[in-house]
Amino acid sequence: MDLSIVTPVFNEQDSLAPFFDRLLANLRALGKTFEIIAVNDGSTDDSQAILEDQAAQIPELTVVTFRRNFGQTAALMAGIDQSSGAVIVTLDSDLQNDPGDIAALLARLDEGFDVVSGWRQNRQDAAIRRNFVSRVANRLISKVTGVYLHDYGCTLKAYRREVLTGARLYGEMHRFIPVYAAQQGARVTEMPVTHHARQFGQSKYGLERVGKVILDLMVVSFLSRFFARPMYVFGGFGLLSLLVSLLCFLWMVALKLGWGVSFILTPLPVLVSMTFLVGIMGLLMGLLAEVLVRTYFESQDRKSYVIARITPPR
Repeated sequence: MDLSIVTPVFNEQDSLAPFFDRLLANLRALGKTFEIIAVNDGSTDDSQAILEDQAAQIPELTVVTFRRNFGQTAALMAGIDQSSGAVIVTLDSDLQNDPGDIAALLARLDEGFDVVSGWRQNRQDAAIRRNFVSRVANRLISKVTGVYLHDYGCTLKAYRREVLTGARLYGEMHRFIPVYAAQQGARVTEMPVTHHARQFGQSKYGLERVGKVILDLMVVSFLSRFFARPMYVFGGFGLLSLLVSLLCFLWMVALKLGWGVSFILTPLPVLVSMTFLVGIMGLLMGLLAEVLVRTYFESQDRKSYVIARITPPR
């Protein structure tokens, strides 16, 4: 299979028929073998019936139905797990992503890239609630991860299958797939894509996603930098706490010897005790995390490195 198209569906009954019409017209013009995997993420409207009707008419279409709503990340992960194409393209089914851009994404992959991310340069969404918040989030993610993209939230992306091998997505982490791929040595780029105003229904995303994205960014940053050596985080924090404890202790002694201030007249004894205990706990948690990481790698027979090729072949 040359190409797998993965599209999550949640309450998109009005957009599904025209979406598949446009998608099929563009895919058949490519001259490649393809499959379409639509994941119904617990829709409560008539989306399931429409998807089943479309599947009866479109031999390339497979419908994956969730028992309840698990979110966009889970829907994309399920579609990727069910796919078999050498290249995987993800896009939304609400007609805001344009299937006509798929050919351009594939052309960029042919230039030697492993991930091509869509950039909604002229985004047709609410100026403040969606566009402004998205720009701030994209700059923050780029700064923290070191993978600079203008639009992490655009679902329209193309991936070579090998860069997704072993990827497990949770929370709102689908937007961080380019980061995961870059950590594995993949070449990541982006290109402007067409973005249409929503024709049917309403957006499923609100400002509550901001907090989720920030928390997921913390997880991604930790896993990318310290997954194999968690002691650097926990141990570093523990050493910092012990240093604060030592400084507070020295200041407490200086107050007593130099100015005659009794220990019990200041909060320093409590602060010394608390920071000392936190420091010790940080070091112990670091040691425990190191044991867990080694157990993970050894039980899964996984390596802490990725080999691109061996020359000559063995």
